[in-house]
Amino acid sequence: MMTHPLEDIHANEVNLPIRRKRFRFFRLLCSDRRSLVGLCLFSLFLLVAVLAPVIAPYNPLSTNFAMNLPPSYAHWFGTTATGQDIFSQFIYGTRTTLTVGMGAGLLATLIGLAFGVTAGYIGGWVDTVLNFVTNIFLVLPSLALLIVIESMVHNTTPWINGLIIGFTGWAWGARVFRAQTMSLRNREFVTAARLSGASTLRVMAAEIIPNMTSVIASNIIFACLGAILAESGLAFLGLESVNSVSWGTMLYWAQAGGALLNGAWYWIVPPGLGIALVGLSLVLMNFSIDQLTNPRLRKQGGKRREQSTARSRN
Repeated sequence: MMTHPLEDIHANEVNLPIRRKRFRFFRLLCSDRRSLVGLCLFSLFLLVAVLAPVIAPYNPLSTNFAMNLPPSYAHWFGTTATGQDIFSQFIYGTRTTLTVGMGAGLLATLIGLAFGVTAGYIGGWVDTVLNFVTNIFLVLPSLALLIVIESMVHNTTPWINGLIIGFTGWAWGARVFRAQTMSLRNREFVTAARLSGASTLRVMAAEIIPNMTSVIASNIIFACLGAILAESGLAFLGLESVNSVSWGTMLYWAQAGGALLNGAWYWIVPPGLGIALVGLSLVLMNFSIDQLTNPRLRKQGGKRREQSTARSRN
């Protein structure tokens, strides 16, 4: 049976102070070249999303330009079959795709955290019921479920798609959080908090969840990546308002406008490359989290850095 990549968590990390673990995470993020490249790349896309109205030279929905123009100084990525500036669409599509992806990823993580921590800590019939619901969402094919829901909600916007993705994509995270909580609930600091009279909610919020910081961060990364791919896929299939501007709708209109047949590669490459680069940046940042949760990987990374330092000195 295949396991989720987040399930390989080593319990000895929970004994570290919370501040020290956070400092170690940022240190690993900056020291690992792959993670640093991913952080810089993702920060660049975030900057583009925030400054979209400043960077985009035209209205992305404006059709006042000549049709099917190749890249030029006036239109860096060319124009569409309806005379829209592709570069402006790419800039605004970055804002939409990242906002929907990150929002859906955070929503899925919060739901999974609530289900997983509650089931893992309380146990008993509560665990049975919550685990049963989680298993139902696990066995349901995610893409088919999304398509069915989208077909029932006609002409959805990217924001509605984000809510649907968030409410249907939390099960894997809940499973990981439940397993991690079950390994923490009998630890000394949890027992001490319980004996001191702390309520169940306080123990979960103040003792359990803070010791799962690296697991939560890794789940957010995977959830955001999955949400971005899901939103783009739904938009490409036409299960999103075609009047919205996102990387997925750009690919939809490129396919509908016969971009491949007409040789308009400049219409397809920007959104496709954007999705690939954002996914790459998230995967690269996850290397630091893997090192934080897996001491064996951290030791190997330290050895490689020492070897590279020794070679540079020689």
